[in-house]
Parts: sequence; C-alpha cells; structure tokens
Amino acid sequence: MINKEILMALSILFCAGLFAQKPANYDEELKKMYNQTVPLITPSDLLVKLDKNPEIVLLDAREKNEYRVSHLARAICVGYNEFNINSLKNIPKDQAIVVYCSIGVRSEKIGEKLLEAGYTNVQNLYGGIFEWVYHDGIIVDKKGNPTIEVHAYDENWSKWLLKGEKIY
Repeated sequence: MINKEILMALSILFCAGLFAQKPANYDEELKKMYNQTVPLITPSDLLVKLDKNPEIVLLDAREKNEYRVSHLARAICVGYNEFNINSLKNIPKDQAIVVYCSIGVRSEKIGEKLLEAGYTNVQNLYGGIFEWVYHDGIIVDKKGNPTIEVHAYDENWSKWLLKGEKIY
C-alpha cells in the first residue's frame, strides 16, 4: 500500500507538469526574430498602461481567421497580408498605439509601416498574444466573451503558445 507522503509527492509532481514553463532559451529565440525597429512593450507594462490610459489603440496584425478565434479586448483587426495604412486615417499620428500578432514578428512589420507613415507613439507587444496569454492577460472571442482559445497559426509556431487552448 502506498503511504500518504508518497501519494502526495506524486500528485505534486504530476500537477507541476501541467503548468506551462518557458523553455530556457525562449526569450533569446524570440528576440532573435525581432529587428528591434519598433519599441517593445511587455504584457505587464501594457496592463499598467491600459489601466492608466484606456484610450490606447490596440491593433491586431494577425489575419481575420486568427482574430475571430480570440484577441485582446478592444483590439482592431488590421491584418498583415492585406494591411492598408489608409484604414487608420482617423487615428491621430500622436495616438498611443500597441500592435500585436502571435509572437511579435508580423506586428513589428506593421509597426514599421506605421512609423514610416508618421505615427510617433507606436509599440510592439513583446511575444504577442502568446505572451499576453502566458501572463494571464484576458482575451475574448468574436462575441466579446473571455476565452482560453488562441489561434496558434500552425503546428510549427504553436510551440510558442505555452498556455491556452491551441486552435488551428
């Protein structure tokens, strides 16, 4: 018969494996993918900023099918492949804007286009929606309801989504 201490230890080890942990080289690998052309903002810093300034514009640089699965509340889907700078003509050039995508690569490219167009207060969400979810940021579905589902882009990129339910 297994004693209570052994059973408790096994339970703790099993449960510990259920919680997502970043690989040791996660941040290094992620930063290698960035060109460092758009200032980065961390999920925790964005949460603080949104608390102080709810007027921050959030732009989702993922495609519509990804956005429909989930997105940050109040985010505007601008896409990547069909991005059109003219769709943002009503946003003042000095408006605080945070762009995000899955991990931050596509959003950096959109951020570059915004900066080239004269927008002066643009930031890229470090790690994108994947990092946002990892840090327990709330995401919503197409109806505006909180969800844990995240479009993981594809099997290859899904390795970066360490929390949430992967949808393809």
